[in-house]
Amino acid sequence: MTNRSHIREGAVAWGFLPTLPMALLVMNLWCPALPAQSLLRNPDTLSPLNLLPGDAAVLEMEDIKKDLPCTVTSIKPVLGFDLHFHSGYEILIPLKELASNGQTLTVIFSVTPSTAKDSPKYFSQKFKVPDLPDDAGGKTMLEGGFDVGEGSYHVRWLMRDHLERVCSSSWDINASLNGKDAEMMTIQPSIVEASEPEFFKPEPPVARKPDGDPIKVKVLINYAPQESGSAAMAPVDASALVSILRTIAREPRIMKFSVVAFNLNEQRVVYRSENLDEIDFPGLGRELRSLKLGMVDYKHLADKRSPTDFLTRLVQDELAGTPADAVIFAGPKAFLDEPVTQDDLRELSGIPYPVFYMNYMFMPPGSSWAEAPAWRDAIGTVVKRLRGFEYTITRPKDLWTSWTDIMSHIAKMKLASSAPASTH
Repeated sequence: MTNRSHIREGAVAWGFLPTLPMALLVMNLWCPALPAQSLLRNPDTLSPLNLLPGDAAVLEMEDIKKDLPCTVTSIKPVLGFDLHFHSGYEILIPLKELASNGQTLTVIFSVTPSTAKDSPKYFSQKFKVPDLPDDAGGKTMLEGGFDVGEGSYHVRWLMRDHLERVCSSSWDINASLNGKDAEMMTIQPSIVEASEPEFFKPEPPVARKPDGDPIKVKVLINYAPQESGSAAMAPVDASALVSILRTIAREPRIMKFSVVAFNLNEQRVVYRSENLDEIDFPGLGRELRSLKLGMVDYKHLADKRSPTDFLTRLVQDELAGTPADAVIFAGPKAFLDEPVTQDDLRELSGIPYPVFYMNYMFMPPGSSWAEAPAWRDAIGTVVKRLRGFEYTITRPKDLWTSWTDIMSHIAKMKLASSAPASTH
């Protein structure tokens, strides 16, 4: 029998992009979910609900229903940079099936570890549908997710609308690690949890213990999806970029932080903080939500040199005269039609601190390096011309090893700069 006492409810908003006019929604577009709507709320903080008899029957029998036409695709577990396995589903549904004066779609699903078949975890997710005309065309994409530890799991899933039409499915997933990677995990095997919906929650205080002179760093983060034209930040991309920033924030030898968040595609600086004792993650998150991903000003499109000029000014302004012991760029590969030239960087040729680039490039399980762009991107070119160091971050282990190397370089150069000059 189905255990009906453990279902929890988490409400999320509809996944249409608010910046798209209704005229675009009736075209053949997939409208992806916004970043915060792709993850479920933590069920431990919400009140328990009883599973409705009809929902329980569909999940128990595992019937494949298409009363509500939809296509659900499982997302294979991927080890995130937060050291959790992230899994979930994508839902593709025709807009004409949702035409009404507003309704709510309800998703119910259970995740059962193979080692605890009598203890499924239940979740509920709700999508609020905006008003849609009867002749709405195209389709929309919705997402949901959950976290698991290493192991095998069975997922039973359904979605219903206000007319009690049901779309249902079931599938199996497997989360596995290499032996060395298992030591990094922060979630135990065969555990099912709701995904963390807030990437920018405050960082716990760090006991700072400077080794010698206190270290100051400036971080310039290009907050953008891997796919430059994407209209939403994929959870795996957001998690990776924030995890890079948290790794820097947790370094006990760093005493002062300056952070500049920008979006090269939108060509604007979104957030700037100078000389802080701790990185203000909630404040950073509030500003990043103002980004209009996937949209570029027409004036910028007409001028191919515009993004290069933006990056040039950004580098010149942020690196010239910076009172820091290191400058660290972070973000996905960013390709421009025209590179920043050596002449553009002439005034920075004698900067007294090292420059690093933590280049994030997620490689899905089963993919190979042959599928990845092999050439250096625009930011990588800048760092190379400044005689800096570039690190490619594809998996969690790369983050930890690259950060160890970065801190080693910073410490050595800090020691060398503070050593008294020898006399003869």
